[in-house]
Amino acid sequence: MGPIGPGSLLLIALVALLIFGPKKLPQLGKAAGNTLREFKNATKGLADDDDDDNKKKKEKE
Repeated sequence: MGPIGPGSLLLIALVALLIFGPKKLPQLGKAAGNTLREFKNATKGLADDDDDDNKKKKEKE
């Protein structure tokens, strides 16, 4: 199983268009983008917290 090629992406886009319709796709794309942005910000916050904890541990030693 290789990566998704251009033909596969075209087929997925066509099926999505048939299922959701042309008016709903931009709304779904925007919602997906917002979800990914929130997830990225949340994971960045967790990574920052871990970095702070590691700095505190090193300062105590």
